[in-house]
Amino acid sequence: MAGDEPLTAAVQPPTTELEEDLVEILEEGSGRLDIARYVDHVRDLAAGAIATFEGTTRDHFDGRRVVELRYEAYSAMARRRFEAILREARAAHALRRLAVAHKLGPVPAGEASVFVAASAVHRADAMEACRYVIDEIKASVPIWKKEVYDDGEVWKENREFFDRTDAAATPADHKKGHSKASGGGCCGSKVRVMEES
Repeated sequence: MAGDEPLTAAVQPPTTELEEDLVEILEEGSGRLDIARYVDHVRDLAAGAIATFEGTTRDHFDGRRVVELRYEAYSAMARRRFEAILREARAAHALRRLAVAHKLGPVPAGEASVFVAASAVHRADAMEACRYVIDEIKASVPIWKKEVYDDGEVWKENREFFDRTDAAATPADHKKGHSKASGGGCCGSKVRVMEES
């Protein structure tokens, strides 16, 4: 054929590991977390292990009946922090794929609000990455939780957030009676809420 030019394959840019990972924040009214989808996402023929963590709303806390949890977030910042956490997990562990999802709005007792899945060649990497991701979510992602009881409600802080900010506080901060949680940073405006006795 006259004028034929050699066929060339389109060169695709290399896929980054983060592009293979899944980050999902379900806005209120989006339905339940699709656990099977996240597990399927991390499946990989080179992976010998898949580890998962599913955080669910328990029906009692401190002797009170819990009806639901309600989550609010600064979604754009939460997504950026999720992506950073996945990069950190990849830097520390030999991972194949990761998935993380968090539901916003009301989450009734027995339903999942957060899910993490990690696949790796070996189980230790998958399990440790899963633990790292959920601990970092609780410590540093701008998502806030209100616990709704059958007789009232209260905003709840994550212990991991205050453990980290208290540990980062300087001796001068402690003398003044506050930690670095009181200012700056993505979650510096989180406040410790104490129930009235």
